[in-house]
Amino acid sequence: MVQENLFDLPPPELPSVTYDPALYALAARFPSSLRLGGMSWSYRGWVGHVYGLDVSDKRLAAYGLTAYGKHPLLRMVEIDRSYYEPLPASLLRDYAAQVPDDFRFWNKAHEDTVVARFPEHARYGMRRGASNSRFLDAAYASEAVIAPLVEGLGPKLGGLLFQFPPQDASDPRGFAARLGAFLRGLPVGVTYAVELRNPELLTRAYGDALAEAGAIHCHNLWTNMPGLHAQARIIPPGARRPLLVRWLLKSGHRYEDASATYAPFHRIVEEDLATRSAVATLTARALQHDVPVQILVDNKAEGCAPESIVRLARELDTLL
Repeated sequence: MVQENLFDLPPPELPSVTYDPALYALAARFPSSLRLGGMSWSYRGWVGHVYGLDVSDKRLAAYGLTAYGKHPLLRMVEIDRSYYEPLPASLLRDYAAQVPDDFRFWNKAHEDTVVARFPEHARYGMRRGASNSRFLDAAYASEAVIAPLVEGLGPKLGGLLFQFPPQDASDPRGFAARLGAFLRGLPVGVTYAVELRNPELLTRAYGDALAEAGAIHCHNLWTNMPGLHAQARIIPPGARRPLLVRWLLKSGHRYEDASATYAPFHRIVEEDLATRSAVATLTARALQHDVPVQILVDNKAEGCAPESIVRLARELDTLL
């Protein structure tokens, strides 16, 4: 247990918007087993949706959660920056101090755990194109990624996401076997989820590996991945509890194009009614079978994640 310093001050609170009472009533109708949230929180375009005041990107990154956590529907958030470097427990502890006790964080695992060979990109420097010795290394993940998470977030840790970028998918069975061994080597007590970007790796062997390790599949809406229901049919029930959904993009869209088109993420630019309906339908079925559901929404889904979440919640309300 960390001893709190007597001279520590609470984080500066950023003002939130004043929400319509109907939004609180909508949130109250949902079971506690449903959690909705965004992928990160530091977007100045969210003024009027989450934030009551336009402040710098730096202040939003540091203290934006003090306002984000007051939104009636936003009961979790994804920490995206941890994909690029493991975050220290002290920073994670600061994040946890800004939100209510019932709030949860999903954290992206450091990319070194999920990239077999570093991309040919300038930011990798001398590592460009090189084989990665930390790929699926349970010892590295346990020490550098998981230990700080558990220490810093404590009971507010919702889970750890291993997001595998598009890569060599020539041996799906071999990938599933190696992934299963990796997951079984991680510390117990944390919810581990896996997201794929290669449809070829979404196999029965992959689903079985998750179930055997006690991990779950992240149902992702990504440009070239099968639809939600197609993914669910492949994954055994044990690896779909809780149901985790990441609504990232409209089918066929490219991430870079959506980012450029939808910025600064202050409004819905292009509704994706088909995807919203698919997410709501799958969520309703899961909740009706007492399966907890956690849904993370990206700005690149429709243009403004908080507004997408409100519209999704309204549609879901009609199904429950």
